Amino acid sequence: MAVDHERVSVLVRELLVAIGEDPDRPGLRATPERVAEAYAEFFAGVGEDAAAPLAHTISVSRGPAPDTLPSGAVMLRDIRFRSVCEHHLLPFAGRAHIAYLPGEQVVGLGALPRVIDILAARPQVQERLGEQIADTLAGSLDTRGVLVVLDAVHECVTMRGGRQSAASTVTIAARGEFTEPAARAEVIALLTGGAA
Repeated sequence: MAVDHERVSVLVRELLVAIGEDPDRPGLRATPERVAEAYAEFFAGVGEDAAAPLAHTISVSRGPAPDTLPSGAVMLRDIRFRSVCEHHLLPFAGRAHIAYLPGEQVVGLGALPRVIDILAARPQVQERLGEQIADTLAGSLDTRGVLVVLDAVHECVTMRGGRQSAASTVTIAARGEFTEPAARAEVIALLTGGAA
């Protein structure tokens, strides 16, 4: 489902009036359309299939490097992401770290950030985002375990209320073998350099 640009523009104009602004003054005249364009980008993941980037897999035993069967986790660290908090419609952004224990099939590493991008491009809360990423990977990949660590800064924390400008939120979602505490701790240390 695409964002309704015209409707968002009308509503932003109404919002400007509601906060006591003049939407016809020079600095705000184009704001409703600018916000509509930004929302089309921010919420492009609404209704999209997050598992679609994982559809193409590679056989580890019959693929391009059959002599390099992975015996441990495949990890991708420091994936930048941004989303919008569904509580205040303020941004949050940070880094995602992903690990999975592959079976016979693996996925190209570029597919993992695309899953995050799709799931983050909708109104979210960080806790659910991590769980959705873990569920998508565990449900779509040939894997014995999945671990997702998200570390993000929320503007609803840094710009309002207590205004804790240096605070970040860390969430962890685990599936399969990574639900076992020792295995999870080892991979978290490798993924985050001991930061989580």
